[in-house]
Order: sequence, then C-alpha cells, then structure tokens
Amino acid sequence: MSWRDLFGGGRAGRVSGRYPAAYYDDVAKAIAAQIPAPEAAVLDYGCGEAPAATLIAEHCARLYLYDPAPKIQAALRQRHASNPRIKILTEAQVQALPEASLDMVLFNALFQHLTPAQCTVAVDFAAAKLRLGGRLVVADVIPPHADPLSESWALVEYAYRGGFLLAALRGAVSRGRPRRPRVGFTTFAIPDMQRLLATHGFETRRADRNIGHNQIHMTFLAKRV
Repeated sequence: MSWRDLFGGGRAGRVSGRYPAAYYDDVAKAIAAQIPAPEAAVLDYGCGEAPAATLIAEHCARLYLYDPAPKIQAALRQRHASNPRIKILTEAQVQALPEASLDMVLFNALFQHLTPAQCTVAVDFAAAKLRLGGRLVVADVIPPHADPLSESWALVEYAYRGGFLLAALRGAVSRGRPRRPRVGFTTFAIPDMQRLLATHGFETRRADRNIGHNQIHMTFLAKRV
C-alpha cells in the first residue's frame, strides 16, 4: 500500500495554521484520553504537522508519526529530534512495522480524504498491525447529512467559544471567497462505518463526542478482536 496512492496526490499533509495552538492542545488531549495504557505503542497514521504530538507522547511509551509528504516528515524530525518517545516513520518504515505490534492506531480527519476502497485498505492495515484487544480510533468522520452551512457554523461557534472569532473571520476574508467545504469528500453513515470495521476484525461503537471542533462529525472507537 502506497501512501501517495492513498492520498491520490491531493493532500500532502494537514497544516497547522488554521487554528490557534489551544485548538491542537484540545485535540491532543482528546486523543491522549483514548490511549489504552502508559506503556502503549501508538501510530498516528497520516498525521500532518501534528503540532501537539508532544502532549500525546506524554501518555504513551512510543508515538509513531507518519505523513506521506517528505517535507512534513523532515519538519517533524526536526521538531521532535530531542523527544525519545516520538519516532517519525517513512513510507517503508510504516509498512515494515511488525504485525500485532501496536496498541493503538489513530486515523484523525483521514477518511474524508480517501475513497471508500482506500478506507478499507487503511482498516486492513490497522487490523494487521494492532495487537488483539488493540484500539483503532477513526476520528472526524463526515456523515452524509453534513452541509456547507452547518460546517461553517460549527467553525464559527468554536472560534467564538475559543476567543478567536475575529481572527478566524479575518483569515477567511484574506483567503478570498470560501469554497464549499465538503464537495468531493468521502462520507459515512453510522451503519456503514460500523459495518466496515466489523467486517475487518473490529468491535466498534461511536464515541459520545467527536475529536475535533465539529460535533456534526463523528469519532468511532474500535477494538481488534
């Protein structure tokens, strides 16, 4: 499985300029709360710039970060060179991880960028690399009923609560006319995601809250069985 094939060349990594640092800290705390044990080995699969990875690493023994973009990999290595708990993986290294060697795999805001077939490949990858009882977290999944207005309103509400509404609006104006947020993005209804995970070796449930600002989106928690 090639990550460049998975991303289709369309997304070279999530950048961290859209939100303030507090947002990424909130996301990292939500991710850290899902880590099953302090001695866990965790893979953030398609991590982007992972600006709050240090916070996540405080809650596990080893945090593997992987992004398909070489520039992002280089930036991650430079940023986390002094942290012995964080290891940045190349495409070859992520594929070479031993089977049943991980305690948790995270797909955060990933499936929306993949085709359904590519999502299946990713789930199979997680099933192979996780130990029995290991945890798969599929976060920020977009449901079919999401629409541009609700997507935009969720961001406005979050920016207002976080105290950066004016900055967010200025950023939107500076970028010009906003695009329709979810045209061409992959969506999953709850039964479809549950079926995908169940048929590839996982017991699954929807989390009470999504990891991320948009609570229209969904997070699924799955156990390798």
